Amino acid sequence: MSQFQFVMRSGPTPGVTFPLEGDQLTIGRDSSNGVAINDAEVSRRHARLTFQGGKYVLEDLGSTNGSFVNGQRLAGPVVLKPGDVVSLGEQIVLMYDAINMDPGATIASSRKSARVAPPPPPAPVQTASPGYTPAPAVPAKKTNMLPIFIGAGVLLFICACVGFFSWVDATYRWCVFFPFIAGCP
Repeated sequence: MSQFQFVMRSGPTPGVTFPLEGDQLTIGRDSSNGVAINDAEVSRRHARLTFQGGKYVLEDLGSTNGSFVNGQRLAGPVVLKPGDVVSLGEQIVLMYDAINMDPGATIASSRKSARVAPPPPPAPVQTASPGYTPAPAVPAKKTNMLPIFIGAGVLLFICACVGFFSWVDATYRWCVFFPFIAGCP
């Protein structure tokens, strides 16, 4: 048996868990919704969750700021999978999760195992307006190598100059290369 839930990653109450129970739930700002989120970005009746075939299906109800699953704006009903990131507008980010439960299981925990690591920070969420096409993922920032090449070039130039002047000094060729020096014939 699985129990489904939303965990708020960002919004008015980060970390709050919304257990999902029932065949049909609405999400919205109004307190009569099954998942009530009191935030100006959320419409009074923002989206609907319908339980079908052991899974929840999310559908936007014509909300002003839109509903998104994994950064994609909903254009129709979408079947949710555990780990999906559901966004309502730009600021509200919910993580959809399934908890497998055995009603006959005995649950035991020690003090050490009762400590839970804080959830990882939310993934950046793209916001969109109607007709928006998301940009491709941006690769990690690369290091600018130009200062390294310039520094290596300057160091090589200095070494070449020191080597040249050492050779001129060791072979007594000052007058050959620098005839304007006093004392040269």
